Amino acid sequence: MDNAISWFEIPTADLDRATAFYESIFEIKFIPLDAPNLKMRMFPIDNMATGVGGALVYSGGFHKPSATDGPLIYLNANPDVQIVLDRVATAGGKVTVPKTQISPEYGYMAAFIDSEGNRIALHSAPVE
Repeated sequence: MDNAISWFEIPTADLDRATAFYESIFEIKFIPLDAPNLKMRMFPIDNMATGVGGALVYSGGFHKPSATDGPLIYLNANPDVQIVLDRVATAGGKVTVPKTQISPEYGYMAAFIDSEGNRIALHSAPVE
């Protein structure tokens, strides 16, 4: 495992406003990725396979901007999200989002509630 954290998401109520804010403070341009139920603006990253990435996200409710719910952290679950996900219930957690393909180029994700009640996600790279 090269990095403990693979991906992070910062919830937004207004994606355009958040994009303008972060582009302004970091002097960067985000990479748009829109899916049917999810809109993301990804931070630039040199190498998705080995680097830590993240995005601003508008999901219509799955993500909530909040001091208590906070950003969703994705932990590295390479080589396959399912291997880690299969251990969640036994360890005292609850799977909330099963293994789901993000896209062919960005791999897979899943989410769970840990033993302490925290919402945590997993990411694994695409299968080559």
